[in-house]
Amino acid sequence: MSGLLLLEQSLNGLQFGLMLFLLAAGLTLVFGIMDMINLAHGSLYMVGAFLAAWFVQLTGSFVAGVLLAIPAAAVFGMVLETTLLRSLYARDHLSQVLATFALILIINEGVRMVWGSDLPLSAPAALSGPVELLPGLYYPAYRLLIIGVGLALALLLYLLVTKTRMGALVRAGASNREMAMAMGVDIRRLFTAVFGIGAALCAVAGAMLGPLLAVQVGMGEGILILAFVVIVIGGIGSIRGALVGSLLVGFVDTAGRTVLPHLFREFLPPQFASAAGPAVASIAVYLLMAVVLFVRPQGLFPARG
Repeated sequence: MSGLLLLEQSLNGLQFGLMLFLLAAGLTLVFGIMDMINLAHGSLYMVGAFLAAWFVQLTGSFVAGVLLAIPAAAVFGMVLETTLLRSLYARDHLSQVLATFALILIINEGVRMVWGSDLPLSAPAALSGPVELLPGLYYPAYRLLIIGVGLALALLLYLLVTKTRMGALVRAGASNREMAMAMGVDIRRLFTAVFGIGAALCAVAGAMLGPLLAVQVGMGEGILILAFVVIVIGGIGSIRGALVGSLLVGFVDTAGRTVLPHLFREFLPPQFASAAGPAVASIAVYLLMAVVLFVRPQGLFPARG
């Protein structure tokens, strides 16, 4: 395997990891502050993607469609939190899992009734071609845009959490919810704001990944599993942990699908390598999670000391 191919796959891992971070950041704060398991978080990613595709059709502009989808998804998330999810705060985790799983089915059918099973979403024509990063290394311009947007939002979220009053309240709620409430913090109002931010980040991820994957009903379930893996690896309630965990999962997943099959072909007969490569690649992320849990059961950067 050439060095240029490794570099290209590293960029793919970075791009996937940053988009995964946008989903995991809101999910880990919701879980960390309110101790609530929200399986419907992936549905916000799906709704954001459908909103972006719909607004792009209405406006004829990819940028305008994405910019309209972000606040629309945030409003949808906050309405969902205040009307339905808030009643689950005092329930046990089993009730939360069952209720939010039912919510997945309801949102899926609601999206199907409004927009159908899928919507087309294409990358801007100006970014459809490749960019030469190094001699012999051509990388899609749209994927570079995704990396840039992901890095910018990760920095913005870091500044929000570490340098602002709202960020201090979020960190206090994630570290010790009871003490924050005793100090007069309105946790429910804070949670609504956090939920809206998480829904907006989901919309960005859905809108940016829509042209690469497919905007279709049920697209959030698969990526939700990886988002939970990220917060387990990084530590519940930790933005830094979500970023590190997302990048690790992105690189391991990409390397597992590209590097491992090449390695197996070097040491195994072709008939075994063709079967072992995809099989090991599909479980590489979960092996990473198992190793992290064995070494640090609380995650790499837990918010709660």
